[in-house]
Amino acid sequence: MASASSSLCLLRLSALGDVTHVVPLVRTLQAARPDTPIHWIIDKVGQKLLDGLPGVTFHAYDKKTGMAGVKELRKQLPPGRFEALLQMQVAFRANVLSAFIPAERRIGYDRSRSKDLHGLFINERIPDRPGIHVLDAIGSFCEPLGLRQTDVSWDLAVPQAAYDWAAAQWQDDGRPVLMISPCSSHVRRNWYADRYAEVANHAVARGWRVVLCGGRSELERSMADAIQAQLDVPALDLVGKDTLKQLPALLARANLVMTPDSGPMHIANAMGTKVLGLHAASNPNRSGPYSDRRYCADRYDDAARKYLGKQAADLKWGTKIEFDDVMELITVEDGIAAFERYVADHPGVSGRPGG
Repeated sequence: MASASSSLCLLRLSALGDVTHVVPLVRTLQAARPDTPIHWIIDKVGQKLLDGLPGVTFHAYDKKTGMAGVKELRKQLPPGRFEALLQMQVAFRANVLSAFIPAERRIGYDRSRSKDLHGLFINERIPDRPGIHVLDAIGSFCEPLGLRQTDVSWDLAVPQAAYDWAAAQWQDDGRPVLMISPCSSHVRRNWYADRYAEVANHAVARGWRVVLCGGRSELERSMADAIQAQLDVPALDLVGKDTLKQLPALLARANLVMTPDSGPMHIANAMGTKVLGLHAASNPNRSGPYSDRRYCADRYDDAARKYLGKQAADLKWGTKIEFDDVMELITVEDGIAAFERYVADHPGVSGRPGG
């Protein structure tokens, strides 16, 4: 096994949206240092999504395995010390895990983004730039290495078989597709079935096809069933039917993906699909679809005023407003208006006028 001395190690275990944000950093590192091996410590779910990314050796760590898993991970790593560890996760468990990764330079977050004793496990920090998107903060991890992330590209490793599977799910009859991925892993970020259904019914009246997608959890299944029960025309229900390798190809088939702040939001964006993001609990300028936020329904400032008594501009950057009813602030009219902004901006997309 080659020595780690000229290699870089990335540590970002989860979640799906965040590991997707790391891919442009990988591309930046590879473009500037094509001969530098890159090792990435990630969780099993993230590896399923990104496995096959050229030039990256993944090492999956399951937090349930505790110290036994740490010891096993240590055996997988090349001998010697990495040139640098990019410690891109501030959670305490990830901080402790980072202590077992040998590296000369241990690059972590700036003080404003640090928590859970993060500063004890690093010896360098990225620049402190408030008010930037999560992807740009992750991208700045290359700056202590003398680089800058000026171009953002993903080029996810999606196999042809995944594209073939996605293409087989419905016949392309010229209708544009509104895909609804209704659930985040943070339930307080989730919108409501009746409101998803009303926007979907509006899209169908405009000549669109509606497709439901999502994972295999009970929450996602029950949400999809509740949406389906309130649709004028049944949607194509693909909830729980795709794999993580197939998901990017599926999202790429949509014209517009409606979703809360979630992994599918960021995967869709990475695949070049426009996103109707639903934001009240989180700030779309920090964690919305990176490439294009024109079609977001944004009630974050209203949430800040209602629940925290402040304007959004006065909150600490990154503040979450995850109260039980916060997503009620996003109305059906907000969703339809965002949908219509997309329609107005894309006159070449078919569908019936009016509705």
